[in-house]
Amino acid sequence: MAFTFTTLKTAIQDYTDNAESTFVSQLTRFILNAEERILKECQLDDFRKNVTGSATQSIKFLTKPTDFLSPFSLSVVNSSSNEFLEYKHITFLQDYTPNPSTTGTPRYYGDWDDDSLVLAPTPDANYTMELHYFYRPQSITASDDGTSWLGTNAELCLLYGSLVEAYTFMKGEADLMSLYNNRFIESLEWLKNL
Repeated sequence: MAFTFTTLKTAIQDYTDNAESTFVSQLTRFILNAEERILKECQLDDFRKNVTGSATQSIKFLTKPTDFLSPFSLSVVNSSSNEFLEYKHITFLQDYTPNPSTTGTPRYYGDWDDDSLVLAPTPDANYTMELHYFYRPQSITASDDGTSWLGTNAELCLLYGSLVEAYTFMKGEADLMSLYNNRFIESLEWLKNL
């Protein structure tokens, strides 16, 4: 059974037997938190994209797409092949090229902040780059028709993840919280096997 935003909110209230106004006002937050847990614990091929962009000479930053969640690969596109960069922690990049004016063909990249990747060394020319990344799909809470990939294909994950969040909010009984969490973990495993 697939969930829509409306049917998922109803199911959460039915499972928890809670229609109190403060609780109901938090239903969207419970669902968003569950979606976030699923996306960060289960990297699915369905949530990967490829984009091309440009690295600019003497600028070490590359802007991330707005729906970026995490990198899969980054490469410099040449006429005959792609040269893949290695993903490294920012401290490695700063040790590798402590002086940002050190230039060359980028060999490494890493996360700088929520909006940018950083390249090392700083590009010595303009390069076409290809980024393969995990993206954040549209939430069931923001969809025009109230549906989402998770609501249609990972309905148990979304339900039990939302129930864990809801029951945490309610400060519910430990045994029921454990049951919901175990079912969430079990459904995550099914999703990973998908």
